[in-house]
Amino acid sequence: MIRIVFSMVFVLLGMTNTFAQIAGDWKGTLDVQGTKLDLIFHITETPDGITATLDVPLQGATGLPLSPATFVDNKLTVAMEQAGIKYEGVLADKKVTGTYSQGGMELPLVLEKTVVTKPGDTTLVSSPQDLEALTALDQGKFAYEVKDYFAKPVMSGFQLSPNGKYLLYREKDSNNKRHVMIKEVATGHVVKAIEEKDELIRGTGWVNDERLIYVMDEGGNENYHLFAIDIDGKNNIDLTPFDGVQASILNMLKEQKDFIIIQMNKDNKQVFEPYKVNIKTGDLEKLFTNEDPANAIVGYDFDKEGTLRGYAKMLNGTQTEYYYRAAGTQDFVKKHTGRWDDSFSIVSFNYASDNKDEAYAITNLTSDKARIVLYDLKENKEIKEIFKHDEFDANLISLSRKRNWEVDFVGFEGEKVEIKPISDTFKKIYSNLEKQFPGYEFSIVGKTDDESKLLIVVQSDKLYGKYYHYDTASGEATLLVDLMPQLKEADMAEMRPIKFKSRDGLTLHGYITLPKAALEGKKVPLIVNPHGGPQGIRDSWGFNPETQLFASRGYATLQVNFRVSGGYGKDFLRAGFKQVGRKAMDDVEDGIQYVIEQGWADKDNIAIYGASHGGYAVLRGLTKTPDLYKAGVDYVGVSNIFTLMSSIPEYWKPYKDMLYEIWYDLDKEDEAAIAKEVSPIFHIEKIKAPLFVVQGANDPRVKIAEADQIVKALREKGVDVPYMVKYDEGHGFGKEENQIQFYKAMMGFFGKHLN
Repeated sequence: MIRIVFSMVFVLLGMTNTFAQIAGDWKGTLDVQGTKLDLIFHITETPDGITATLDVPLQGATGLPLSPATFVDNKLTVAMEQAGIKYEGVLADKKVTGTYSQGGMELPLVLEKTVVTKPGDTTLVSSPQDLEALTALDQGKFAYEVKDYFAKPVMSGFQLSPNGKYLLYREKDSNNKRHVMIKEVATGHVVKAIEEKDELIRGTGWVNDERLIYVMDEGGNENYHLFAIDIDGKNNIDLTPFDGVQASILNMLKEQKDFIIIQMNKDNKQVFEPYKVNIKTGDLEKLFTNEDPANAIVGYDFDKEGTLRGYAKMLNGTQTEYYYRAAGTQDFVKKHTGRWDDSFSIVSFNYASDNKDEAYAITNLTSDKARIVLYDLKENKEIKEIFKHDEFDANLISLSRKRNWEVDFVGFEGEKVEIKPISDTFKKIYSNLEKQFPGYEFSIVGKTDDESKLLIVVQSDKLYGKYYHYDTASGEATLLVDLMPQLKEADMAEMRPIKFKSRDGLTLHGYITLPKAALEGKKVPLIVNPHGGPQGIRDSWGFNPETQLFASRGYATLQVNFRVSGGYGKDFLRAGFKQVGRKAMDDVEDGIQYVIEQGWADKDNIAIYGASHGGYAVLRGLTKTPDLYKAGVDYVGVSNIFTLMSSIPEYWKPYKDMLYEIWYDLDKEDEAAIAKEVSPIFHIEKIKAPLFVVQGANDPRVKIAEADQIVKALREKGVDVPYMVKYDEGHGFGKEENQIQFYKAMMGFFGKHLN
């Protein structure tokens, strides 16, 4: 009897050891017609055997359940029967060698043990099945699907080469990868210059007629690298091959075609320093040292020759100093000191003048609203005012390099963008475009060096956008592409500018997007959408895929440019300091009351959705006025001001005092008390409405802990909180498949909770 018991123990131990061999994370790479596709299998030992899930990072898929999952005699078998997926392999020499099958296709696949560590508490994340069930609640006969609004255009991002011989654009393939293509205008010949693979290409553009630059990070971590490549896809080099470093472009040097000026935080993660880079060789030359992180340089002004002429420096966290080096001199001289929100930015030096110290600047140093001025930097005085507006910041000016730096136009953004033509040449172009595109906004997004060819984008609140190739000699605009031809203008909703008073008498602006039922007099459900930032950011008029999607489901959308928003002057910005979660939220609530009074919104059917600070506003709204909202969607939002401030990226630390001034100074007892009062995490007992939380795991600004803690706290309270996390994303989703999954789930969530 004893012998039998011991035999059974040995058998059980042998089974445990066998399962232990296969438990863990296993990674392999499929070669699907030249496309490399990583698969990661997560295998967990259970008392009865194993369970398994699958991640496909390239497709943004995580935690896909595999059933059945068995491991017998060193043979692993896993499947997803509903998708027709199966993998069988044999474990030997620390590898699993086998065959992956799907849809009649069989491919060899070798798995090797790996270690996958995911940020945050993975046990909190909703399962794919739960999110699919949420998505299924978006029911109705709709003219358009979610993907019609959020599928990336097949062709987009057009840019003219400096000589006009080529067009750069992005072209999407069947796997939603957006490759960089180069088209020769005369012949129509197209070359794939850059292939987008696992990581998104975040931006790209021309340096000269032969060479391009593009930008990538890893999974949304915002540590951007700059790459240069020939237009035929050869000689691809990483210009900034440094780990944990964020790089960006400061100046394109037209006079030195193989060089650009960049900035990066290579030597000290808290500060950025300028470098001159050879885009052919990658050789770097540091141009200035940013040596005092406590009083960091936060802006550099170079002239067209690549000479550093001035820089702005933070002082004690909330003030700035501007230093300038006059033409022909060696030393930088301090010209003025002000608060961080006293703006003075050089747009361009006035190269048409004999005075080498003249520059066009946008400034509010002596005014509430930003003005465009011509300034003598050596004498530190304004020469003349070029343009101002009484109600809004002036912020647009364009110069012609070809025509000796003549001013073509100036402008501002009010309810819509408005520009004022200045030069005779541009007046002719502008008049011609007005005739061709009446009622639309049009903007010049590119031009050749000789300015004979322009790229025009035409848009409205109902038109996502069309690119046109414009010939300045003939005035002819040739359509290149309609970015979203699947969306018909006649079916889209109107975005209407609104203007109202806050409860304390402040004039507020915003927008209401109205579905057709609201225009017909029916009170419809309302989605309130506070913007991110919060400081200096604003909502704008134009095509918005989110608000159009909401309108297609019968919802109106309210966007309020609450105090602290940008574009309305310095006093309006400052009125929002230390009012985050307080008067800034009052402004949003006053906007809700306004649209209810207009007869557009059903007061008993209101939801709130936002991202970043907007996500914070969602959580704050659900705790501040819990009876106002029926549901909320928090997207990469802040739940706790204390943890937000303690986890900011290194390169934000020179701005910490500025953040304290905008939000709250946590080192002061009274302000820390306010911060606790307006931090949603401390008031979850007030939340009555259902909440959907969405987060990018690699977010460097609003860490995943912000989402985890609110989800965990509400779950402990017994609230069912759907929680979507994407482990290949950062501060907002950049990948098409992730965006579409998010919006589908959100529509199901609103479909469940809004009548």
